[in-house]
Amino acid sequence: MPAILIADSGSTKCEWCLYEKGKKKTIYTQAISPYFVGKDDMEQILRKTLLPKLKDKTPASLFFYGTGLSNPANIIIVKKVFKKLFPETKIEVQHDLMGAARALCGSSKGIACILGTGSNSCYYDGKKIKKNSPGLGYVLGDEGSGAYLGKKVIQYYLYKTFDEDLSARFEKRFQETHASILDNVYKKPLPNRYLASFAIFLAENRGHFMIENIIEDGLNDFYFTHLYKYKESWTSPIHFTGSIAFAFKDVLRELCNSYELELGKVLKTPMSGLIAYHQ
Repeated sequence: MPAILIADSGSTKCEWCLYEKGKKKTIYTQAISPYFVGKDDMEQILRKTLLPKLKDKTPASLFFYGTGLSNPANIIIVKKVFKKLFPETKIEVQHDLMGAARALCGSSKGIACILGTGSNSCYYDGKKIKKNSPGLGYVLGDEGSGAYLGKKVIQYYLYKTFDEDLSARFEKRFQETHASILDNVYKKPLPNRYLASFAIFLAENRGHFMIENIIEDGLNDFYFTHLYKYKESWTSPIHFTGSIAFAFKDVLRELCNSYELELGKVLKTPMSGLIAYHQ
């Protein structure tokens, strides 16, 4: 089988896999999204961080899945960059939700969910995304995401909802002040990533009832706001990918049981599923 290059780009980082004759080479770069970097910057990032690690290997096919690519104009921008770097390569550029659906469902029907820095979901019929619950971004939506859960952690700390023990753990872990938090959220770039960085506090402090409440309430908001709206949720497996989904898969299982839904695959990243899909 000729070499193929597969990429999955979130809003924080991009995972690449060069796959040839059963061998995998994994490369990580900065996220490649037209919402965060311009066309020229994309090219420079890839020339500096991707091409040297490919060592002059030209893939026969490139499959790129990324955030911000539900807009056809953004797909054109990304394709132009790849065509310049890989002029002889067959290139397919898709939204990251299609990547999640292909990785999780393959050619079967199912509900595919992303719970990472942001969140998204869809009903996939084995070939196409047939339904997609509206994504409103981290300000109005992104229920169950790292940004959503991280925001709850900050709220609990700043509102002094945490008990003394959790407040002390928070201060030791992050060494932030009221002023620095507000400055990062309201004045500095990429506040969604900043908010999501606090979700790790939940994973590190499992067992405390306040921590468990934040996790369960945040993920339940995703179930009720999105999964509850698909009638197919009761006839198809519910699959998840993303760092938040993987970290709290026990809670996902409990929620599926309480909603009487079938929990399917839970992958940290879609890459293994995408390799299987594109072989």
